[in-house]
Amino acid sequence: MARKYAYWISTTLLCLLYLASVTMYLTMGEQVRQSFAALGYPSYLREVLIVAKLLGVVAVLSRRSIALSDLAYAGMFFHLLLAFSAHINAGDGGFVPAVLGFIALLISFRTQNVARAKKSPYALAS
Repeated sequence: MARKYAYWISTTLLCLLYLASVTMYLTMGEQVRQSFAALGYPSYLREVLIVAKLLGVVAVLSRRSIALSDLAYAGMFFHLLLAFSAHINAGDGGFVPAVLGFIALLISFRTQNVARAKKSPYALAS
């Protein structure tokens, strides 16, 4: 039962982190573009990340396709790793959300087979 709670809490936190960043990207567009430029990324990445983050949340929560859900987890993994790296290189201290998201992602992925009816072949066995 504790693993089910761990899954749902971590998955909720992960999805809220992604939805909060999408909201920030939409409401603070010019500031986000400037932040991307300061980190060395092109400004059009904002639009790409809005779509990718929304689709990732939908894939993880809906689990209509296990392969797509696992692909979303992989995308989130690499996104969080790159975000952490970019903020460390910039020295701006903005890496904390990436670390928290990474922890939530690992817990969510590793406990998903306990809480969901459709099992992933890549997560831990129940």
